[in-house]
Amino acid sequence: MELRMTTTFPDISISTERLVLRPYEDADIPAHIEMMNDEMVVAWTSVPHPYTTAHAEEWVRTIAPAERDEGRGVVLAVTEFLTQRLVGTVHLQHTDWRIRATEIAYVTAPWARGEGYATESVLAVAQWLFRDQRFERLELRTAADNTASQQVAQKIGCISEGVLRNAWIARTRTEDGGWTDIRTDLIVWSLLPEDLEGAADQLADAGYSSFTDWN
Repeated sequence: MELRMTTTFPDISISTERLVLRPYEDADIPAHIEMMNDEMVVAWTSVPHPYTTAHAEEWVRTIAPAERDEGRGVVLAVTEFLTQRLVGTVHLQHTDWRIRATEIAYVTAPWARGEGYATESVLAVAQWLFRDQRFERLELRTAADNTASQQVAQKIGCISEGVLRNAWIARTRTEDGGWTDIRTDLIVWSLLPEDLEGAADQLADAGYSSFTDWN
């Protein structure tokens, strides 16, 4: 008898000592708008600009839930455990259920940078993905000049696999204060289950929280 393959992620909440990663809620909309209008987010992502209330409502109520419902991935709001405020987002996308591989993207709110939240949240999702969901590959793509995103990849143990030349459109400020598109390379990173061995311990020694609880 042929076994039916699971093709959607569960409705998950992942907790670390400092963070809770959960589905988006309407209460997150004001902070999400502010986060997506931040200059670094505009520069390195393809989100609409300016990012409006209508964009945020569509994301929270329609686009993000559809990612999970339709089997493409899952979107998680990253929130502080103590304050419950939104500090970022993690998005699994382009999921291939046959080879158990998916791509991860992340954004950190400007008011939460420098705290290690991106590293903590991405590593927590990677551990859950490999240990609970039995995935075999996590891929990450960073723009060539996006050093902050590259540092996150390096900290969690990702391996750089090469460069996709001229494969992304970033944005840069113009002299009149607007934005213009610029082409850039993408660095491809990967993380396999064996790459995580020792990564959590190394980060704990560096002062990061543990990443072990999900429900």
